[in-house]
Amino acid sequence: MQAARVTLLSILLVAPLFAQTPQPSMPANPFTSLMSAAKTHALARHAPVPILSPYDESLLTTQPRVDVAALHAMGVSIIPWTTNDPARMRQIIALHVDGLISDRPDLLQQALAAARSQDPNIPATFDVEGHRGARGLRPENTLPAFEAGLDHLITTIETDTGVTSDLHSILWHDQFLNPESCHRVALDGKPQPYDFPDSVYFRDHTLAQLQASFVCDKLKPTRFPDQRNDLSLSPVAVAFARAEHLPSPYTPITVDQLFRFAAFYSEFYQSGAGHTHPEAAARASNAKNVRFNLETKIVPLPDGGSTPPLPDREPNTNHTVSPQVFVTTLCSTIERAHMQSRSDVQSFDFRTLQLVEEQFPAIPTVYLTEDPEQLSTSFVPPGLRQP
Repeated sequence: MQAARVTLLSILLVAPLFAQTPQPSMPANPFTSLMSAAKTHALARHAPVPILSPYDESLLTTQPRVDVAALHAMGVSIIPWTTNDPARMRQIIALHVDGLISDRPDLLQQALAAARSQDPNIPATFDVEGHRGARGLRPENTLPAFEAGLDHLITTIETDTGVTSDLHSILWHDQFLNPESCHRVALDGKPQPYDFPDSVYFRDHTLAQLQASFVCDKLKPTRFPDQRNDLSLSPVAVAFARAEHLPSPYTPITVDQLFRFAAFYSEFYQSGAGHTHPEAAARASNAKNVRFNLETKIVPLPDGGSTPPLPDREPNTNHTVSPQVFVTTLCSTIERAHMQSRSDVQSFDFRTLQLVEEQFPAIPTVYLTEDPEQLSTSFVPPGLRQP
């Protein structure tokens, strides 16, 4: 019994040993660490605090998950991509993110209304972003897709940009006009072949050549069963294409044409042919203030060395202009239109975002992420790369 007795003195002597034993530290959350470094870079250039746009799975099952509370404490907004299932929308909205990107803004508005009926803390500023306009309803990144998004009162048009040979910012997801979405204009009534071996890259063609030669109205019914290309559903796109002398409402357009289209849409419902529509006032007011989330479609390929795996659905080669030319072309377009306060530049290529922060600090940046492991690869600039 005596040998087993633990005295107060023995506890006091041993306790410091336990106190001095180093405890393993929890690894830093890569999303939080990334945005901390990105915020430091931006603020040093007098640019706004950047936004994080993670793959929606990063908030639900991916390990580690996006830490919403920690990012909000840093002043970082979170707008995930791309959610189309209503139940999943409600699940993500309940996490108190700042917005959500969807191919189906109609369903997102319904999910948001349902969530607000149960949670009064969802902010009125929640950002409803139409992915590529509203590609679940119309062929993506086209005037009718942007019109469908505006019809459902999206607060931001999310879209993609490339650069033509004569330095116009053209709206498309790929670095070329994808034959799955686009076809050549018929000549003398005869269809012209267009397939992947003949892919037309923006870097190699002028805007005039592209707009005269292609229409991008192909449907994808398997993936988007509610997608339609009936022009009777897109009266504003038809009227704008006529006013701009475009061959078709499904002609590829530019960033500056998108800016003009939003203004045209607002006027159409305020005082034009749509002014008697039951939702005319709401549509005109919303379009007058809609924002633009513009992605630079360039791959962050490192200089030399091996290339790490790319995010799914993204190109794995570059056939476009340099990051500097990309940024100068896009941001100069934004500046000429005086749209700095209504435009964001987003990208998986953080080189372009840092250039925006350094050279065009009035334009906010959005950091797109998918797999957290990729944040530790050479795809990420050294100052932002995670251990």
